[in-house]
Amino acid sequence: MNDNHAMALYLIGDVQGCNDALGNLLEKLQFSPSRDTLFLLGDLVNRGPDSLGVLRRVMALGHSAQCLLGNHDLHLLAMHLGLHPLKHGDTVQDILQAPDRDALMHWLRHQSMALQHDGVLMVHAGVLPQWSVLQTLQLAGEVESVLRGDGWAHFIAQMYGNQPAAWHDQLQGIERLRVVVNALTRLRFCTPEGEMEFAHHRGVDETPAGYVPWFDVPGRQTAGHTVAFGHWSALKPLHRADVLELDTGCVWGGCLSALQLHAHGPGQHQRIEVACRQANHSGA
Repeated sequence: MNDNHAMALYLIGDVQGCNDALGNLLEKLQFSPSRDTLFLLGDLVNRGPDSLGVLRRVMALGHSAQCLLGNHDLHLLAMHLGLHPLKHGDTVQDILQAPDRDALMHWLRHQSMALQHDGVLMVHAGVLPQWSVLQTLQLAGEVESVLRGDGWAHFIAQMYGNQPAAWHDQLQGIERLRVVVNALTRLRFCTPEGEMEFAHHRGVDETPAGYVPWFDVPGRQTAGHTVAFGHWSALKPLHRADVLELDTGCVWGGCLSALQLHAHGPGQHQRIEVACRQANHSGA
């Protein structure tokens, strides 16, 4: 796919433990760790058949793979700490029983909550309308600092919850961090004022009353920038230049998608997909 063998930048959507599909996609891309860079947009693990293989593969790529943390990745950290039990449909037992478990979890909690590269802001789920690109990166950095620090287990223990549902600059402590985590890893719909809603997982055609998809909020501060995200497998292709959706539901019988940034010139991205043959058909 990378025919000219120049340095290439690829964004990859939710892998969710589909290690074979990831291997097939990297082969199709002719990915070279010494030349190219991957940006994986979170949810590396869970629901698919080989989450352990995914973590080991991506970790071995070193600096050529940069990863975001998704809600499933944070859930894995909570299970690693014994703070949350395995839920129905979880498929991360192989990681929790692995001899290199501690090293993998150390690596995982040192990944990013948001990234910006080549003019693209990358998040796992979404961005609240009040946040600029700079503020999004700064708030992501606050969470990253806690996750990488000595108090990370205490933070994970308090991370869960839907409140506060909206951002205020005056928020402090765990409430501030929880809003940031929820927006970056769980957001699909919010009100025009930025109050988040987490019950609906369907597509835009089933938007709950009073809410809009986060990327359609009028006056969104990041509207003038390109934002790439995953997390929303039910989302139909948007065919927009300003928002790049990468979760094409590999683990649910769809494809695993990559987007080569600026493959044919500035802003001209190329999408590459592979089928996922080890799909989980048990539900969303």
